[in-house]
Amino acid sequence: MVFHARKWMERFRFIVLFTAFTFLIYHALLLVTQWIEPAQKYKEPSGRAIKVFQPNEPFGLRDKASMGERLKLFYLIGE
Repeated sequence: MVFHARKWMERFRFIVLFTAFTFLIYHALLLVTQWIEPAQKYKEPSGRAIKVFQPNEPFGLRDKASMGERLKLFYLIGE
């Protein structure tokens, strides 16, 4: 059996380079993700915007509609 050292070195070099580039691309994407992600996702909005979720009221309902009425309203207008 003939052992071709040059061929095995090329394969080893390919595996090392592939692993290194995969590692670099993974960490580059992590940096981009951290750069794009907002600092505080759940802070109060500024300007004329309003926060949709109100933790003080159950489900944000003021008129305490029943589940059936809310479901009918959802199917009727899609909200």
